[in-house]
Amino acid sequence: MRILGLESSAKAASVAVSEDGKLISHYYQASGLTHSRTLLAMAEDLLKNLDLKMGDIDAVAVAIGPGSFTGIRIGVAAAKGLSWGAGKSACGVSTLEAMANHLIDREDVVICPVMDARRGQVYNARFTAKDGELTRLCPDRAVSADVLIDEAKADDRIYMLVGDGAELCFTKFNDAGVPVKIAPEHIRLQSAWGVCKAAEHGTLTEPDKLIPNYLRLSQAERERLEREKNGIH
Repeated sequence: MRILGLESSAKAASVAVSEDGKLISHYYQASGLTHSRTLLAMAEDLLKNLDLKMGDIDAVAVAIGPGSFTGIRIGVAAAKGLSWGAGKSACGVSTLEAMANHLIDREDVVICPVMDARRGQVYNARFTAKDGELTRLCPDRAVSADVLIDEAKADDRIYMLVGDGAELCFTKFNDAGVPVKIAPEHIRLQSAWGVCKAAEHGTLTEPDKLIPNYLRLSQAERERLEREKNGIH
């Protein structure tokens, strides 16, 4: 199966094409430009350079969260547009699971994706890998680094951190005296290649069925609920 993967859940945007589990091409850009300006243009450039059209793609995969609210909305909208326009299936995958696929060859650790969720929390899930397959140990969640540290203390295995919150958590683990590893820099951050890998075991769906998974309410929604709670309109 030939998959077009999109990743826009954090500061960088990336697009990849894989075929039968093998990476064909990967386009990564951290220019600071908005994803609404770059993501579709990157997909078009990548396909053009591969001499492919959307008709040559079997499915469009996208990271549906957690992550940046705006970035996720842009990625999901782009995936819907591309797959709908070409009459192709879509596949939404967890941003955290996509990152865990970067470390699918590490069988002696707990793979621990962490994204900075601010407000003293990280978006996190935990996985193990064996024979090229991931096993999920917990659902995607928003927790404090202290929760991860307590879990690591109760586990005989070393945690390996991956994601844009890895350095922050690495420091906190070290300060707590808990052994920890951090993914190499070139595979530490979110990538469309990881999205393609996660989609190999994902569920194909109609484009309009793609739904973002934010895990938390946005700041605007939290403020609205607080005003309603206080009787302010």
